[in-house]
Amino acid sequence: MSEVFNSTITSSIGDSPSLFQVVEKVFETQQQLNILEKLWASWYLYMQNDILATGLLFFLTHELMYFGRCLPWYIIDKMPYFRKWKIQPAYIPTDKEQWECLKSVLKSHFIVEALPIWTFHPMCKKLGISVSVPFPSLKTMLCEWALFFFLEDMWHYWAHRLFHYGAFYKYIHKQHHRYSAPFGLTAEYAHPVEVMSLGFGTVGFPIIYAYFTHNLHLFTITVWVVLRLFQAVDSHSGYDFPISLRNFLPIWAGAKHHDLHHHYFIGNYASSFTWWDYCLDTEAGPDAKKDREERRKKRAEAKAKKAN
Repeated sequence: MSEVFNSTITSSIGDSPSLFQVVEKVFETQQQLNILEKLWASWYLYMQNDILATGLLFFLTHELMYFGRCLPWYIIDKMPYFRKWKIQPAYIPTDKEQWECLKSVLKSHFIVEALPIWTFHPMCKKLGISVSVPFPSLKTMLCEWALFFFLEDMWHYWAHRLFHYGAFYKYIHKQHHRYSAPFGLTAEYAHPVEVMSLGFGTVGFPIIYAYFTHNLHLFTITVWVVLRLFQAVDSHSGYDFPISLRNFLPIWAGAKHHDLHHHYFIGNYASSFTWWDYCLDTEAGPDAKKDREERRKKRAEAKAKKAN
């Protein structure tokens, strides 16, 4: 029986209730909870098996959010009106390319990612990751999401940069660079080793955080995974709209940043933010090269002036 509620509440629902009956009972009796908390509790109570509930929750969330986010970009690619915002307008992915990419990504999801998902709930119990309601405060979750974004971006930068060296690129990362002009589905089109390595940045840091704090909620992780999926798909979309986040948050990388990485096959290694590439002089593209040369020239002039 689920650990979301105590046995007194769960017994009041009865044996083998329908999902509708569980939702109705929870909404009727748990007025202190918000809608998301009621739905979360209803899911775990209905499943009556926390390992299965967490496994299905993570797998279905990943599939629905990933492909659901890819679908609008697929539709946009079919509409000439949006070409004015296409970063590489000369290249539009064909249905054949979309289909081949889709098959590869699905294969990866079921072979590489599905098995670890089913072991996640026992790990949650050992690490003290909670599945109960109510959820943590919004302030707490916002701080944790910000921390996870920072840590994942740091990991992604260095791991991604490593994948561009020698055998790492030739035998692993080259698959992801099959498309020099990326589209939404290519976000997770990668070699299994790369999927697991870069995926650690998304799942590994919350696990480490939980290990040291013993204070993390599974809902926080679930939302974080969704945010990371959206970021990954959008950065591979190939479009830079006026409403893109990077136009309001200058440190946000976005599609333009990552599209340059695919176009030039080097530089712009970070996932979410631009500061690592800026500070370590690994920005991609002719504009970045020009800015780099100007900065180096100014530093050299300043050094020479100081010496005189």
